[in-house]
Amino acid sequence: MLGFFVAFAVKLPVVPLHTWLPDAHTEAPTAGSVILAGLLLKTGAYGLLRFVVPLFPRAAHEFTPIAQVLAVIGIVYGSVMAFSQTDLKRLVAYTSVSHLGFVLLGIFSWNPLALQGAIMTMICHGLSTGGLFVLVGGLQERIHTRDLESMGGLWDVVPRLSGAALFFSLASLGLPGLGDFVGEFLVLLGSYKVSVTITVVASLGVLASTFYALRMVQRAFLGANTHAWKLPDLTPREGVMMTLMIVGLLWLGFYPQPVLDTFRPALDNLQRDAQMSVALLRR
Repeated sequence: MLGFFVAFAVKLPVVPLHTWLPDAHTEAPTAGSVILAGLLLKTGAYGLLRFVVPLFPRAAHEFTPIAQVLAVIGIVYGSVMAFSQTDLKRLVAYTSVSHLGFVLLGIFSWNPLALQGAIMTMICHGLSTGGLFVLVGGLQERIHTRDLESMGGLWDVVPRLSGAALFFSLASLGLPGLGDFVGEFLVLLGSYKVSVTITVVASLGVLASTFYALRMVQRAFLGANTHAWKLPDLTPREGVMMTLMIVGLLWLGFYPQPVLDTFRPALDNLQRDAQMSVALLRR
């Protein structure tokens, strides 16, 4: 079980096996970062759900306290590290460490609410973080830097791009009414039934996400245009991409039930089989 867990934990990524992720995002082109954040990282969570828990239910159940501690470390650590970054792309990369910590916490909370929250967080993370990477890539093409210290005053120059960045930043911090809030709230509800202490510490990560998201918007887009920027705003193609992801996050935030109903049978079977196996092994 530990072998399978470590393999998928690297891909998720779980602290301290996360060190490859910020460098990979920083060096990758925009398309690579979007694919990595939107799809490839989810294979780690998929492996935990489809292999680690079903194949090794008793070992996974015994490993739960350690997995939950690793999850909350990742949630808080990712938020703190994102707040301390000056490279915009690296900042967004560290937010993935924090968000996917909620996925790990949901998987190892062993109840339907937390499992539903983990799946919802996986979906919404792909939209919100993928959108941020698209915007960071577009901004880098326009001003040829990702350094927050070299930005500022962009809102008056590129209002549509700035507005989209604000929306995805609010989604990343878990604003109610957007999909990320639904996922994180369900995970916290589920983990509360297992450990109040773990839930309280994880909630601190939600609070910390407010600081890095609003700091990013303030440093990059608000303030006076001291650099005398003259840049093109979102192109029609970029606008269509942003609109589709914004609509997706709003739909998942206001009406997530169809999505929850879609994967509920699979999660119910997973939980039932795992609990049955644990009960039989304990006899």
